[in-house]
Amino acid sequence: MNNMIRVMLVDDHALVRMGFRMLLGECPDLLVAGEADSGEQALLTIAAAAPDVVVLDISMPGMGGLETLRRLRARDGALKLLMLSAHDDSAHARRALDAGAMGFLSKRSAPENLPEAIRAVAAGRRWLDADIARQLALDAIDGSENPADRLSSREFEVFVQLARGRSVQDIAGDLKLSASTVGTHLYHVKQKLEAANQAELTLLALRWGLIEA
Repeated sequence: MNNMIRVMLVDDHALVRMGFRMLLGECPDLLVAGEADSGEQALLTIAAAAPDVVVLDISMPGMGGLETLRRLRARDGALKLLMLSAHDDSAHARRALDAGAMGFLSKRSAPENLPEAIRAVAAGRRWLDADIARQLALDAIDGSENPADRLSSREFEVFVQLARGRSVQDIAGDLKLSASTVGTHLYHVKQKLEAANQAELTLLALRWGLIEA
């Protein structure tokens, strides 16, 4: 087909990529043109894949999905990205959309919605998982705020990485920052969230659904 949509899958789980590849293989208008198991690999191989849409996991070891999104968008501001997440919280969705994602889809609903979401994003339309869209709308109506919304985009990423047990040195390497800069972000995160240590940050992230136990 001349109008096939070229898709690049970026997810650290090979079985997830395989499942999505099989799903999209049943769609005559969708072609998996490339795959990557990390943000680092995506940056290296995206030119060869030349995708119309990048399907990107938000939670990956090393360079996370949000940082990968920012770097891909910095290279090509017109690139269309659909973010996938195992988390259904509105905080991750807001961060992804603010960083330039065209859509946000829960992995739980991906088997039934992924092809349609890719087509929408390829056409330049927003796509939001129904439950997440509802939560974002409710948040806007009642003015509710997740305390994590107080964090800057960089502080949020450091917070989630720390909550997953990553060290300051590991995060510095992933985000191409100095350890002292990450330490400064950590200080601000603790101040804004009123957390005394990394264990308390992990508990907060679990409570807000930002990480899995």
